[in-house]
Amino acid sequence: MRLTRREAAFGGLGLLASLGLPSAASAWDGLVTDLVEGVEDFKIASDAYVYGYPLVTMEMTRRVITNVVKPEGTRAPMGQLIKLRSYPDAAFRDVTAPNADTLYTTSFFDVGAEPWVLSVPDMKDRYFLLPLLSGWTDVFEVPGKRTTGTGPQTYLISGPNWSGPVPAGMKQLKSPTSLVWLLGRIYCSGTPEDYAAVHALQDQFKLYPLSAYGKDWTPPEGKVDPAIDMKTAVREQVNKLTATEYFTLLAELMKTNPPAPKDGPAIARFAKIGLVPGKSFDGKAIDARWEKRLPQVSFDRIMMHFKFSDGDIQLINGWGFSTKTGLYGTNYIQRALITAIGLGANRPQDAVYPTSLKPAAGGSYEGSNKYVLRFPKGQLPPVKGFWSLTMYDEDYFFVANPINRYSMSVRTNPKLEKDGSLVIYIQNESPGADKEANWLPAPKGKFLLMLRLYWPDERKPSILDGSWTIPAVTKVG
Repeated sequence: MRLTRREAAFGGLGLLASLGLPSAASAWDGLVTDLVEGVEDFKIASDAYVYGYPLVTMEMTRRVITNVVKPEGTRAPMGQLIKLRSYPDAAFRDVTAPNADTLYTTSFFDVGAEPWVLSVPDMKDRYFLLPLLSGWTDVFEVPGKRTTGTGPQTYLISGPNWSGPVPAGMKQLKSPTSLVWLLGRIYCSGTPEDYAAVHALQDQFKLYPLSAYGKDWTPPEGKVDPAIDMKTAVREQVNKLTATEYFTLLAELMKTNPPAPKDGPAIARFAKIGLVPGKSFDGKAIDARWEKRLPQVSFDRIMMHFKFSDGDIQLINGWGFSTKTGLYGTNYIQRALITAIGLGANRPQDAVYPTSLKPAAGGSYEGSNKYVLRFPKGQLPPVKGFWSLTMYDEDYFFVANPINRYSMSVRTNPKLEKDGSLVIYIQNESPGADKEANWLPAPKGKFLLMLRLYWPDERKPSILDGSWTIPAVTKVG
C-alpha cells in the first residue's frame, strides 16, 4: 500500500501558476462552461463533493489499513495498535514522505457503539503527541507533552451519542464522529538504546472498548475482505469513484459520522441533489453526464486551492506551507486539499511542514549542483519540540547515501560556524571531512526538501504569525 501522504506536496503551485488562470472564481466558471443546462446544480454537487472528500478518503484509508488478520507493519485490524519500531531507510516504499524523527503508534477504532479506553504510560518527559482525528479529519483532541504533560494518562473516547458515567481516573474525550483515527507520534533519536526505550513505552499503551474495562481482554482477529484494493493508492481509489458511487458512500458514512452543527447552511444546499444526513443517496439525482466529469472537475478545484488559497497556503523564500491545518471550521476546500496532500495533518500548534520543491531563485533542485541553507546566529527554527530538515528524491522517498543520513537536525550534531550560524550543505558528494557533520546528502537527480517544525514556539519570532521566516536555499557557484 502507498498512502501518498504528501505526494503532491506544494508542486501544484508552479503548475497552476503556469496556466495563467486569472482568479479562482473565473477558473471555476471555466470548468463548467461545457454544461449548457444544470450549471447551478452541478456547482452544488461539486461543493458537496469537496465537502465530503475528507470523510470518503478517511473511510477508504481505514479499509486498507485495517484489512488484515493481525497487526503487521503499517496495518492492524480495527481497534488494534500499530507500533512502528524503526525508521525507514532508502528501500522503504510503503508511505510517501516518511520521517526519521518520530515512531508512530496508531489505530483506527469505532466509538459508535461504545466508548474506547486509551491508556498512556509515563512518558518520562519524552516528547510525544497523540492527535485524535474525527472522520472529517479534524483533530478534535491532542493529548501529549504540549497539552497534557508526560505523566501517565487514561482517556475515555466516546462517540457523538454516548452518555454515561466516566470511570474514576479517566478523562472523557468526545469524538464528533463514530470513526476515530489515533495518529500518535513519539520522538526517538534512532540509536539502538533509544529504540529500546521507545519500544518499551509503545508496549505499555493500551486500547480497548469500555466493556472490557477491568477484564482480561484479547482483541479478536481481523477479517480480510478480498474485495478491498490493497495495491492502488488510496487517493487514486477515491478519485476513481463515479459521482453516484461517491455520494452513495458519503451518505452512508454520514449516518454514523454526522455533519457538524456549523455545516447547517451547506447541508441545506446539498439537499437539492439528494444528499441528506441520515438518509441513503438516490442515484437518480445525478445527471448521467456528471458521473465522471463531476469527480474530475471537483478534484481539480481542490488542487487549484494551491494557487487560489486566499492565504491558506503561503509561499516564502521557495518554501510552501500552511498554518491552517487540523481544525478547519467551514473552510471545506482547505480541508479537502490537506486531505489530498497531507492526510492526518496536525494542528499548527503541534507541527508545521514547510516544503521546498525548488530554489527561490528558480529552476529545480539538481544533484549536480551544490546548495546551502544558512540559519543566522540565534535564528534556528523556533520550536519547543524539535525541528528537522529531510531530503527526498522527486518521488518523496529517502535518498540512499554513504552515511545513511536522511535528515539534519540538532540531534545529528552539526557544527556551528565561528559566527554562530548553522550552514547545511545540500549536495550529492561529500563537502569534505571537515564539513561532513553538516552534510545532507542529495541524489544525483532531482530532489526536494521538507522542514518539520514540531511544537512551534508561539512567542515571537514564530512561524505561526509570520514573525520568523525560513531562509532561502541558495545555489553555490
